[in-house]
Amino acid sequence: MSFYLRARSRIKHIQKILDTIGIGGERAQMYNLSSNDGPRFAEIAVEMDEKIRKLGPNPIKLAQNTAA
Repeated sequence: MSFYLRARSRIKHIQKILDTIGIGGERAQMYNLSSNDGPRFAEIAVEMDEKIRKLGPNPIKLAQNTAA
């Protein structure tokens, strides 16, 4: 199995775990880019930043802070 396929499988597994524990699997993403894809990398970084901001803070951390 190639590195890419193994990494993709691990990301899917991590997403399931994050969904199960209530953090949200969409917080973990994997993108396949080449070293000369600088502009695409910048686009993805902006997209992920927007997604994470919409999701808000880690819900488990928020619950711990309010319980303390």
